[in-house]
Amino acid sequence: MEKLKPFNEKLTTAEMGKLWVTYTGNTMATCVLSYYLNNVEDPEIKKVVETALQLADTIVKDVKEILIAENFPVPIGYTDEDVNLGAPRLFSDEFYLWYLKYTGKAGMSIYTIAIPLMTRKDIRELFTKILKSTLDLESMVNQTLMDKGLYIEPPQIPTPEKVEMIQKQSFLHGFFGDIRPLHAMEITHLYDNIENNIASKALLLGFSQVAKEDKIRKYFIRGKELTNNHIEKSTEKLHESNLPSLKILDHLVSDSTIPPFSDKLMLAHKIEMFSMKIRTAGNGISLNGRRDIAKMYVSMLTDLGLYVEDGFNIMIEHEWMEQPPLAINRDELTSN
Repeated sequence: MEKLKPFNEKLTTAEMGKLWVTYTGNTMATCVLSYYLNNVEDPEIKKVVETALQLADTIVKDVKEILIAENFPVPIGYTDEDVNLGAPRLFSDEFYLWYLKYTGKAGMSIYTIAIPLMTRKDIRELFTKILKSTLDLESMVNQTLMDKGLYIEPPQIPTPEKVEMIQKQSFLHGFFGDIRPLHAMEITHLYDNIENNIASKALLLGFSQVAKEDKIRKYFIRGKELTNNHIEKSTEKLHESNLPSLKILDHLVSDSTIPPFSDKLMLAHKIEMFSMKIRTAGNGISLNGRRDIAKMYVSMLTDLGLYVEDGFNIMIEHEWMEQPPLAINRDELTSN
């Protein structure tokens, strides 16, 4: 990034919020990826993890530089205290690829939304650079999965022979009567939902084995069961249209019970990832045309929202949750 120049205008709320969440998220990534890099054997996968760690380090440095220049308090985020690099392997090398595919989607959703909202040229250029680098990383992850024969492509359907218009209201049915097969976008988002959830479930399985505090361990177990339920529901919809699904990744988790990460980091990590699932379910609803699938996504959103809220409450109880930038509380000012 070019050397920063002084700016007279203050950071907008969009710039504050996106810089804040990007910084904290990537300090978490540096902790997780440093541990992965310390426990990887496959040379091709090691190169992918190294690239991901370098990207996270660069993002943290670039965002920190802007925050300091703006006299904005640099968040604590996650530090060396939140990772034990000497802990035994918790996940196999293959899992690291699925993990990066999973978390890369979360990063891209943040950066893509950020770019049109940035008014300062330097910050807009920073998020553009971050998004491009993340896209390159995701391409590298996908290619490595394919090269190793690990990637399962989304289901294929016949190419339409001609353009057709929808003529019957039954196109929207899903519970009774003439229920049509899934269309391409419905399949895409069901597949995406399953792909995210199989990585999430394996991560929750590992976290539940190593969590120190019983309450947090039970929270991870609950998340694992919830995630498994969502996998089954989405898989059922694909199978109803005689389409294949993905296999779970639970076998990629070792039997280690020694924590590589702090309970604080693991809890925050799953809250962030479940928040991403809320966005994913919302995308699924917006591009869906069947009532039964819409109902399924609404049920998932309810589950996910309650789970995230309970996670926030645990974070607040432990005083682990940093407060993002807030607007002025006018009611409090006038009451005084």
